[in-house]
Amino acid sequence: MLKHELDLNKKGVVFDIQRFSVHDGPGIRTIVFLKGCPLSCHWCSNPESQCMDPQVMFIPRNCIGCKKCYEVCTKGAIDFNLPSRVDQNKCINCGKCVESCYAGALNLVGNIKTVEELLIELKKDNVYYRRSGGGITLSGGEATAQPEFAEELLKGCKQNGWHTAIETTAFTNPRILERILPWLDLVMLDIKHMDQNKHLEYIGQSNDLILQNAQLIAQFGVQLIIRVPVIPNINSDEKNIEATANFAASLRSVREVHLLPYHRLGENKYEYLGYNYKMKDLHPPTKDEINNLKAIVEKYGLICKVGGID
Repeated sequence: MLKHELDLNKKGVVFDIQRFSVHDGPGIRTIVFLKGCPLSCHWCSNPESQCMDPQVMFIPRNCIGCKKCYEVCTKGAIDFNLPSRVDQNKCINCGKCVESCYAGALNLVGNIKTVEELLIELKKDNVYYRRSGGGITLSGGEATAQPEFAEELLKGCKQNGWHTAIETTAFTNPRILERILPWLDLVMLDIKHMDQNKHLEYIGQSNDLILQNAQLIAQFGVQLIIRVPVIPNINSDEKNIEATANFAASLRSVREVHLLPYHRLGENKYEYLGYNYKMKDLHPPTKDEINNLKAIVEKYGLICKVGGID
């Protein structure tokens, strides 16, 4: 029997809460984005999620040039010669510049929240979860990078009777998965490449742990959906999609594979943070290309959806 002791005071770093989502699990859902990720995908659309700590992000279109931020910064981190305005090597994320910026050009990405604070926030949408069969989805970053916080938050969600899901890379200690799986109704697992060398090149880590954990999740019996971010010239070749579909079909609890076409919606965030975006010359796959890959997946007897749950 599951133990329901809940630590409401457990703290974590959250960088966004997105309401009324219909593509990240069944029904109407609220997505909680946790900071921190052990991977470094070249195409990451949430680069602000990679660092575990809160960060100051500069939005240039809002800046009015008042220089209040420069006046209040005691660390010399404000540099008007930088496109990102903030020298992340000097910034201690104290938030003084953000407080002084009434134009909203500087924002602190990431807030420390307790489980109790988050549950109070999530309860505001309880009627939508109940009527639509929706619930809560943990995302990131990588939610398992904050394992204790993720576990306690999921416990609290289940105590409220909500459907729970996680979007994960599964790049984590298997013992962490064993702790959080009992509190999950759905796992949406990203498999980014089946070739270990290319996985290492474009994602920054081997895929061994991910594939092993995929088997662990499947054996546990929780509903498991495999998702593939389709990145042209990196993992969109037929050979890789075939290998991914073959692997997915071997997992007993997998019935669906979702193809997630590459998009450039997060590109401007790299500039805001002073990061280098490595995919500037890449364009999203065409509809015909996606349909061809969809047909490959379906050959393995799997349901294939494009862009998430319909």
